[in-house]
Amino acid sequence: MRSAHGASVLLLTLAIAAGTLAPQPARLPPLFLGGYQVLSADFHVHTFPLNWTTLAPWDIALEAQKHGLDAIAIAGHNHLWVSQAGRWISRAIGGPTVLVSEEVVSPDPKYHLIAVGISTTVSWKQTAAQAIADVHGQGGVAIAAHPEASFWPAYDAAAMRDLDAAEVLHPDAYSSKRKYRQMQEFFARKPLTAIGSSDFHAFQYPGYCRTLIFVRQNTESGILEALRQGHTVVVDRDGRSYGDPALIRLAAQNGRLPLPDPAASGPGWLGGLSRILGIAGLLFALVFGRAATR
Repeated sequence: MRSAHGASVLLLTLAIAAGTLAPQPARLPPLFLGGYQVLSADFHVHTFPLNWTTLAPWDIALEAQKHGLDAIAIAGHNHLWVSQAGRWISRAIGGPTVLVSEEVVSPDPKYHLIAVGISTTVSWKQTAAQAIADVHGQGGVAIAAHPEASFWPAYDAAAMRDLDAAEVLHPDAYSSKRKYRQMQEFFARKPLTAIGSSDFHAFQYPGYCRTLIFVRQNTESGILEALRQGHTVVVDRDGRSYGDPALIRLAAQNGRLPLPDPAASGPGWLGGLSRILGIAGLLFALVFGRAATR
């Protein structure tokens, strides 16, 4: 089993190296519309270690930048330390703005909540309404993550009253019409800030689904304030738009949305190799790890 562990470590190390060395496309120039700067953001990404993902904290910043993202929320399951490390690294390498975040994962009552812009962990051993209150107490923003029907009972009247935003676009929308319809129905419950997120683990890429956020200031506090004000637009690949109607019209008049993805042609051979090696390493660890515990 030691050799199996060594093989999985080697595969993951090679994956991280390949992803780090993959070429980066040129950055897009800043876009300004109607007195706002329009940023591309993904408020739900995961990074290695933990959460079964193939990109390290420095790699996630490079990959996000490659796909034209100006801001990301690294949201570990019930922890913050990887997000905090990711912010430090991204600042050091001149990467996108990283908002320290957590995906609060509660099994009972069952819900997933993205807590964006917090400083201490939000306990999952509480109701959704209590978790939202905790997020707000830290000056953060609470986003319902992939709110499909199985999560609805946790979002009672108290939770819905204070919830800031919801993912209306998520990779599940493209794999299941039923789940997409459920996210749309949840989003229609009350005026909520529209969010598109990739929930990146190993497949697709950061920004596969994204949020266009209209900020007055391109800072962490400016992004959080725009989220509170509902100044977002989400566009799916069929051209359906969600978000602030005035901002949707503004963007349509200028013909500037959706914004292009600089790396839409694919991850390149190094990026592709990184994903293949990373997924292989994770599967190797999972299979042989289970075998070792039998």
